[in-house]
Amino acid sequence: MTSLSTPPASSPLASLKINHAAIRVPDFDEAVAWYADKLDFRSKQTVSVAGLSFGFLYPAGDDGFHFELMAGPGAGERPASKDLHDSYNMSGWHHPGFSVDSVDAVINELKRRGVTVASEPHDVPAMGLRVAFFADPWGNLFEVIQSIAP
Repeated sequence: MTSLSTPPASSPLASLKINHAAIRVPDFDEAVAWYADKLDFRSKQTVSVAGLSFGFLYPAGDDGFHFELMAGPGAGERPASKDLHDSYNMSGWHHPGFSVDSVDAVINELKRRGVTVASEPHDVPAMGLRVAFFADPWGNLFEVIQSIAP
């Protein structure tokens, strides 16, 4: 078995790189507007495929990663994540994380914009991080991460 700390450069899977995360939402226009208004995301492209609308949204300062929003009929409700500890009870995808210069500054701005904060900024010394979590109106959680001195 290959060590997790050593990248397997000779692996046929060595070219895997994170590109995007897909988020299913019930209303396309509402979701695009929320991500633009609350998080300053930019929509680079929208398309319709098989009765669904797709939008590719990029953070204000990063073209290396994006969210693929999918919207249209058939989206079921998911539990709303308004509290971080309650969210631990659901199996599967949990949250993407964003590196930021200041967790406190980002959370203060998100609060000013009316975004639900699921976990206030706090330090996790064992990981050398300061973190906080927020949620979109459809119950999806997101983490903001800042490195701190050990």
